Amino acid sequence: MKVLYFGDTVGSSGRKALKLAIKKLVPQYQADFVVVNGENFAHGYGILPRMAEEFFALGVNVITTGNHAWDNQQIIPYFETNPHVIRPANYPNHLSYPVPGKGAVVVQSKQSKLGVIQVMGRVLMESIDCPFQAIDREIMQLKDLGIHCILVDFHAEATSEKQAFAYYVDGKVSAVVGSHTHVQTADERLLPQGTAAITDVGMCGCFDSVIGMEKEIAIQKLITKRPLRLEPAEGVGGYGAVVVDIEENSGRALSILRLREEKIE
Repeated sequence: MKVLYFGDTVGSSGRKALKLAIKKLVPQYQADFVVVNGENFAHGYGILPRMAEEFFALGVNVITTGNHAWDNQQIIPYFETNPHVIRPANYPNHLSYPVPGKGAVVVQSKQSKLGVIQVMGRVLMESIDCPFQAIDREIMQLKDLGIHCILVDFHAEATSEKQAFAYYVDGKVSAVVGSHTHVQTADERLLPQGTAAITDVGMCGCFDSVIGMEKEIAIQKLITKRPLRLEPAEGVGGYGAVVVDIEENSGRALSILRLREEKIE
């Protein structure tokens, strides 16, 4: 089984690049499943239902989100009606204040099943429930369903937390791919117990930017400390992605290939 995963997709440039990349890479690598982080689809902040529908129509199987999951109110009821858009599983859930959506989903092709889980880190991020406890719970639920092939999107800031998390789930899942920072890391590897890992897959968006946002605004914001709103950079976009090859019977990863193209036209 081959899973193609794309990192955080930023604004219209990112969506355009993602469309071209899906068309190019799915047949090139004979991908069985496509997973996309879409928390920055909508002008860099959140995701809209029509955007999710557009990419499902293009063959995307699962859209993950992150800390920007809630930026657009229109998506909140959509979480309940389409389980293929998931949010971090470790958002605190209270009986009186349930969190919309789920943190995991199982998708199926003609011959294969893949479980996809998302959890979010806590270092330099919001103080939410423990991602380590949450992942154990979600893995157990998928294993009870007989799912052996599992990809985890770990949405986190600190590389130390991401690496620790990857070792924690080694042998429990097929792959753990990092998202959130928009900067691809060059540490793709197979861990000792058979889990593929990369600290961050990077982004889909305009690379002539600061993490997909207009560089002049980012510079002003850092120099002046004014609460300026970052805007997505315009221009030809590219992509950051990985292809993970998984042995279906065992769920062990056979390989992980890192992909990056700054401009795709």
